[in-house]
Amino acid sequence: MSSSFGTLLRITTFGESHGVGIGVIVDGCPAGLPLTVSEIQAALDRRRPGQSDLTTPRKEADQVEVLSGVFRDETTGTPISLLIRNQDQASHDYSHIEHAYRPSHADYTYDVKYGRRDYRGGGRSSARETAARVAAGVVAGKLLAHYGIRTQSYVSQVGAIAVPVGYEQLDLGLIDSNPVRCPHPETAERMAELIRQTRDRHDTVGGLVTGVVQGVPAGLGEPVFDKLHAELGKAMLSINAVKGFEYGSGFAGTLLFGSEHNDTFYTDENGAVRTRTNHSGGIQGGISNGQDIYFRVAFKPVATILQPQATINDQGEEISLAGRGRHDPCVLPRAVPIVDAMTNLVVADMLLRARANKV
Repeated sequence: MSSSFGTLLRITTFGESHGVGIGVIVDGCPAGLPLTVSEIQAALDRRRPGQSDLTTPRKEADQVEVLSGVFRDETTGTPISLLIRNQDQASHDYSHIEHAYRPSHADYTYDVKYGRRDYRGGGRSSARETAARVAAGVVAGKLLAHYGIRTQSYVSQVGAIAVPVGYEQLDLGLIDSNPVRCPHPETAERMAELIRQTRDRHDTVGGLVTGVVQGVPAGLGEPVFDKLHAELGKAMLSINAVKGFEYGSGFAGTLLFGSEHNDTFYTDENGAVRTRTNHSGGIQGGISNGQDIYFRVAFKPVATILQPQATINDQGEEISLAGRGRHDPCVLPRAVPIVDAMTNLVVADMLLRARANKV
């Protein structure tokens, strides 16, 4: 089903942007993991709207309700059901697009596929659905933490402004020290100013989020079709506004010769197998090799802009349309916890699958 993701650790999200609420069912989580409502809420607070002047002013508390699967702050092994009720819908902001197709939105494609669409905030195609993923990602993250695995993501580029160094040279503890969620303070200030300038012009801007997973053991990933990087790519490309995914050296690796790009092996002082470089991004043959996994996710500029644009309506007539309502000038700061969540879900699922492959 298109609303479900994962194999052994499987999630199914439900709900629409302007409906009663959104939620997720997490199935396959082992029993006995510590899990509190406050931990889920902390992650949702990082994604929620209205948290700074760089994001949409829509006010949603995103208060999560745990309906099942947790007892005395521990997972029970049964399906975990999480619900987030919508509170600040402004459906009237979308009345002008009931019959119009917004440029670069899912309006036309949903209409063609289903013969109908919920135009209020985009319905099921709204990025509000990702709040459910963030909640589920906390559950997956608790499983990873049990095995010493940690996921961190940060904004590494906004427009043409990029962090000048790799993640190894950054203090990732600074990710939440500024509203952009960039752990390079000088660059973060420039990014914030660009976002504000873009907002004031009634325009939007895109960029990159870098993800890092540390403590991953060797052996996660399935041969051929369910390679670890393929599952990560699918997860990231399922996020609203994502246009690209690369891991390790990515496209830049095409500029190197094989003699420069190969990651040579050695045994460290503790007898562990390591590589001297990590152009592979911690994944070889679709399976983790024990090095850090790192990747980049490209986000386009938000499609809704408060400027008139030429388009058509559902009768094929040419019209002029300008966005209304409350929208992000840049999705990147709120995308960071979404990237974290989808990474957690992939790696946790692969961890369970790897354990099932051995006696």
